[in-house]
Amino acid sequence: MKYIDEFRDGELARHLAATIAGEARAGGEYRLMEFCGGHTHAISRYGLADLLPPAINMIHGPGCPVCVLPIGRIDQAIRLALEQRVTLCSYGDCLRVPASDGLSLLKARAQGADLRMVYSVSDALELARNNPQRQVVFLAIGFETTTPPTAVAIRQADALGVNNFSVLCNHVLTPAAMRAILAHPTGARLHGFVGPAHVSTVIGSRPYETFASDYGKPVVIAGFEPLDLLQAILMLLRQINGGRAEVENEFTRAVTRDGNRKAQAAMDEVFELRDSFEWRGLGSIPHSALKLRPRYAGFDAETRFGLDYRAVADSKGCECGAILRGEKRPQQCRIFGTACTPEHPVGSCMVSAEGACAAHYLYGRFRDTPAMAAEGA
Repeated sequence: MKYIDEFRDGELARHLAATIAGEARAGGEYRLMEFCGGHTHAISRYGLADLLPPAINMIHGPGCPVCVLPIGRIDQAIRLALEQRVTLCSYGDCLRVPASDGLSLLKARAQGADLRMVYSVSDALELARNNPQRQVVFLAIGFETTTPPTAVAIRQADALGVNNFSVLCNHVLTPAAMRAILAHPTGARLHGFVGPAHVSTVIGSRPYETFASDYGKPVVIAGFEPLDLLQAILMLLRQINGGRAEVENEFTRAVTRDGNRKAQAAMDEVFELRDSFEWRGLGSIPHSALKLRPRYAGFDAETRFGLDYRAVADSKGCECGAILRGEKRPQQCRIFGTACTPEHPVGSCMVSAEGACAAHYLYGRFRDTPAMAAEGA
């Protein structure tokens, strides 16, 4: 398959891995954070960690949009569905995330909530158009990748006069989370970032330049295929060995410096920054999420239904927060693979298709040796 198989060539992967091993300094350590759940899954799926020398330590970051959504935001959606009796539309990943009082969106449906799984925000808008007697709310989550489609749907709803459609907005911003990581003790120990792929197709590489210039941390944007990731790791290794801190783009076939300006314009028209927003594991981060501008406030479910936000602490047995901060690996959570599994998740990192715990469980990383599990992030 053109443009896919070329990036999964086993011989080239082994050659890249050998080059990385040859250039890694003896006795050195390279702590690299992949800031994308898709990268985390690719590393586990293709066994890339097994190809890397011990000096290369890949750290999982808060790049899974479902994982970083705090319990209070899921509770908010559940209250909206059960108490306001709206038709709530959600991506499938959110349905099984544990919330307060033993609930989840799926369990709320069992209690009578009108919950619909959709594949896109346009599905929710079409549902609203076809059911004008129902209030239809789309649970909008995701980084900059999924924000432009939400903006377009809101503009369409406004133009068509679909007044029974609204959005519970939980769109969050990647650069703000990267700053929060760097402000945390974990960040001081990082040597570089593997920059996200899909997000970067929208925002471009320019927003990462501050992390190189102001924080001295190199960033290499990478695609999702095995050779993409190995090449990005090699590029980071060479920057670190050379004492450089720059933004480099391995994913040139999809990412430019300025990104998708049309998508950015749609986002800027519909959304503005929130003063602060709570992230699971990172706490409240200023200017890290979006809300609807006053021009489109009529489509803001929080405003329309008078919703308040109540922060909720994570389960004491769950280490999702530490895993999202890069402090721990999934295997270091005492309930990983026992009380917490994909069939019976305790935390969001085991639920989402981009969660680190789900990746380690699905692709057998839970069988890592005890020494690796005890190593720490």
